[in-house]
Amino acid sequence: MNPSDLQRFAVSNRFTRFPKSFSLRKKVPWWYKILDPRSRFIARWNRTFLYACIVALFLDPLYFYYPITGDKACMQTDWYLGVVVTFARTVADLFFLFHMVLKFRTAYVNPLTRVYGHKELVTDPHLIAKRYLKHDFIIDLLATLPLPQIVIWFVIPAVKGSTVAQGNHTISLIVLIQYVPRLFQIFPLQRRILKTSGLITKTALAGAVYNLCFYMLASHVLGASWYVSSIQRQFECWRITCRREMNRTHSPSCKPAYLDCNLLDDPARQAWFKRTSVLADCDALNDKNDFQFGMFSDAFTDHVSSSTFSQKYFYCLWWGLKNLTSYAQGLNTSTYVGETVFSSFICIAGSILFAHLIGNMQNYLQSSTARLEEWRLKQKDTEEWMNHRQLPPELQQRIRRFVQYKWLATRGVDEEAILRDLPIDLRRQIQRHLCLDIVRRVPFFGQMDDQLLDAICERLVASLNTKDTYIVREGDPVREMLFIIRGQLESSTTDGGRTGYYNSIILRPGDFCGEELLTWALMPTSNLSLPDSTRTVKTVTEVEAFALRAEDLKFVSNQFKRLHSKKLQHAFRYYSHQWRAWGAAFIQTAWRRYRKRKLTMELLQKENLYYTNIEQEDDEGEEQRVGGSSSSSGNRAQISTTVLASRFAANTRRGAAKKIAIPDSDSLKMPKMFKPTEPDFSNFQDEN
Repeated sequence: MNPSDLQRFAVSNRFTRFPKSFSLRKKVPWWYKILDPRSRFIARWNRTFLYACIVALFLDPLYFYYPITGDKACMQTDWYLGVVVTFARTVADLFFLFHMVLKFRTAYVNPLTRVYGHKELVTDPHLIAKRYLKHDFIIDLLATLPLPQIVIWFVIPAVKGSTVAQGNHTISLIVLIQYVPRLFQIFPLQRRILKTSGLITKTALAGAVYNLCFYMLASHVLGASWYVSSIQRQFECWRITCRREMNRTHSPSCKPAYLDCNLLDDPARQAWFKRTSVLADCDALNDKNDFQFGMFSDAFTDHVSSSTFSQKYFYCLWWGLKNLTSYAQGLNTSTYVGETVFSSFICIAGSILFAHLIGNMQNYLQSSTARLEEWRLKQKDTEEWMNHRQLPPELQQRIRRFVQYKWLATRGVDEEAILRDLPIDLRRQIQRHLCLDIVRRVPFFGQMDDQLLDAICERLVASLNTKDTYIVREGDPVREMLFIIRGQLESSTTDGGRTGYYNSIILRPGDFCGEELLTWALMPTSNLSLPDSTRTVKTVTEVEAFALRAEDLKFVSNQFKRLHSKKLQHAFRYYSHQWRAWGAAFIQTAWRRYRKRKLTMELLQKENLYYTNIEQEDDEGEEQRVGGSSSSSGNRAQISTTVLASRFAANTRRGAAKKIAIPDSDSLKMPKMFKPTEPDFSNFQDEN
């Protein structure tokens, strides 16, 4: 497709929705592309061009410092200043020119489609150019033309017989004429920026500086205008005095050309300067002169006109700022009409600028502390409520600590309200960005896939708790699972209030509590009643965590039906402190039972060895008493009876010693701790 075909295609589809009108825009050369006014490039360019316009408004009044005067009663120009300002202004003009080119290639919204809310963009280059030529082209063209450069470097040198005074009048008039369209070009540009982005500056401090720049710009323009008017006023005094000398026959002849510093080397001019009274009659310090300098006398009494550029610039800026803030109350004007009009303009401009610009700057500064002031008012209401309800001092201190901690953590921003106003997809991505990395740190969640983690992150809610706050007490219904991000919790249990039983553990970042809720949520036949907590959870320090509520956990639990591995079951048992407490008690009971059996076996071995030695000694004694006679049957019976009696006595002594040596088995028996309920993952696997 060649460029002509693309142009005809754009004309035939002039009322189409952008960017669908250019489905092949990647193949279109850049000089044929139509820009979307809502694109990021146009938004950035509008902001850049706004700053370029402000810089250009600062540059144009510098031409007013172009003429200078000295002690030779003549006027000349500062060519070095002219070169610097001309170069800077030419660079600024390039921004204006590029802005005009972009307007020829930027689509606009069809006015007919705004009624129905479609806001279709017109992408036909001919219609865009036609609309631009009808509306903003003339103002943009007047603001872009390099008129001061042309006048200084081409028009004035080409005019024969032109003087510095005439050139000064021409340049001042051109700058003032072109300053108006450049100034009015900022206002629609600001409206476009506010319409697309909603704000001009991102921070309150930048907004205050932005409005202060306009106030300083007004002071800069007034100071430069006052300077060029002072030079013109002094030249007017010289011209009037020179005319008087020309009417006097006995005085030296004066010519208007002598007031130009280009004739300083002329012998006739030097002879006239030695005899003339121009300097004495136009001295602002001499109160006896008929000529009234009025508000311009400070430029000559302080030798502003003959100072360096930096000195006179900052003096004029200070003069404009002083009189703008005081509404020209300190000015001593003469009867000259130009002075009174200029003073009135300063008074009106000062009132408007102070009411508008300084008022806006105050609003920007107040916006940075508005949330802090709102928090202070809320804190004041809390204090009044606590005093009215006569809460205990300890409880009041805890409330103050919580309010302070919440302010430090959130700065008064209601995050839930902000997220609630966003679309679901954008909300899900924000929650994933905020919570995913933190949730992955929890070992229990580390066994899950990304889809389950997304479902959990979407429903996590931030939770803040101060020190010595009870999250849940043993026996109370569990309403949420808590995943710790920062801080420490103390989790303790008495196993249902059993006497002599107490188990405590410290929960740190990465741990969780409220696992009874997960067991309840994973049960297929779970009823509406929430499970009771088996532990008491209390904050040791300030805790920042994510909470997963019961109804949200019930929804997420349905995602567990797709799990077919036992990693999650093992992770749940391992990281659950309820299971850990039961496992520790089970191990302790088994260990004590093992120690009891081992002790019993050792005692039995010692007793058997002891009584075996006693029996052997008894047998040997009997054998000696019988004397080895084995012929008599009566003796045999007596020996058998004696052996049986001795064995019976040994067994009796052994049982008594066993009762004494072996402790009571009941004293070693641990109170039975029931095994926690385990989530039945197999039911879900069978269902699948």
